[in-house]
Amino acid sequence: MIGCSKECDYCHRSIVSGQRWVREKIYAPALDAGVPSYHYYHVEPFAEQEGSCWEKHTMEREISRATTYAA
Repeated sequence: MIGCSKECDYCHRSIVSGQRWVREKIYAPALDAGVPSYHYYHVEPFAEQEGSCWEKHTMEREISRATTYAA
């Protein structure tokens, strides 16, 4: 991975050089006329976590979708 000074959008900890991370592209057409922005997440869990920030974010997003469709 490329060294970066980014912050995880889930846990808000810094993503330091050597850590694996994932970038999620976000489109907000009303705000930026279709120009994407990005959210960054840790891919590997910390010692005190059961899952990575990316896994937790993905699970929360899927639960939200399922709840929306069920309503």
